[in-house]
Amino acid sequence: MKKAVILGKRKAGLVEMPIPRPKEDWVLVKMHAVPMCTEYKAFVVGWKSNALGHEGAGEVVEIAQPCGVEVGDRVVLMGAGPCGRCQYCRDGNFIHCQNRINYAEFTGSSERTGAYAQYRLGAAWLLPKIPDGVSYEHGSMAWCGLGPTFGAFQTVGLTAYDTVLITGAGPVGLGGIVNARFRGARVIVVERVPWRVNRAKEMGVAAVLDPDEEGILEHIKDLTGGLGVDCAMDCAGNPQAERLCIDATRSKGKVVFVAECGDELGIRVSPDMIRKGLTIIGQWHYSLNDFPKIMQVIQESPLLDLAISHIMPMSKVQEALELSASHQCGKIILKPWE
Repeated sequence: MKKAVILGKRKAGLVEMPIPRPKEDWVLVKMHAVPMCTEYKAFVVGWKSNALGHEGAGEVVEIAQPCGVEVGDRVVLMGAGPCGRCQYCRDGNFIHCQNRINYAEFTGSSERTGAYAQYRLGAAWLLPKIPDGVSYEHGSMAWCGLGPTFGAFQTVGLTAYDTVLITGAGPVGLGGIVNARFRGARVIVVERVPWRVNRAKEMGVAAVLDPDEEGILEHIKDLTGGLGVDCAMDCAGNPQAERLCIDATRSKGKVVFVAECGDELGIRVSPDMIRKGLTIIGQWHYSLNDFPKIMQVIQESPLLDLAISHIMPMSKVQEALELSASHQCGKIILKPWE
């Protein structure tokens, strides 16, 4: 099979790899749609990798034993390592599994798993079925495309009565707009990249502000009757955006951090949390129990296709990673067989 890899600094390509074999309740999935996430960061710095990607949708083509899915099922791949037995896995929050399976030990292969490939193994219990009428491309958005922000809004209970601030309108932030608008919320976006500014406006947000704008905090308060937003969600992953989320949220509001950030944010316990009464939440993904709800968003939202900016052949992975690194895009989906 063909698999996309990073070969060096800003250099990617396809290599031939053995097709993995199903084992126990891990089945073989033929990949048809593979969304890109943050792999461009490794591409830019030259971190060689043959395990790119963690999202995708495809067709079950081989099983080792009866396991809850059948050959021909169209499925979303929701991860490759959770144990399926611990408390977190059993209650649907498998992303927090504390007993993750070592892929190499389990399969007996030195090859790491990755979604930028024509085939991939997946645990049957983490392969929810794609409803009839939903394309592989749309179905693949049920993981990082919509998942983190969907989970965040489930946690904070965002409603049509709320105004939400979203910092960062990259692929995750655009998914946040889809989810927020599906719930009827009023959306304010903070973004500086012109392509993403224009795309957010196309999606019908109330306002798009430049993070470097002088007086941005006062501008947000002017847009919210002087109070601040009811909820803020950071999808940018930097302390400036995180601090704005805290400062722009009204007293007794909620702030949720979705984007990974390697730098330290100074949270001031007294003014930020005690006296302001903020609820500050970290959200990685959503519960598997809510898969039917995220599929409802995918089936019914008129904005989903605006969150997907490009569908490209995996044979053009070099161009796709360059585009992803340019930030002039939303979610990019690779087609492994093209």
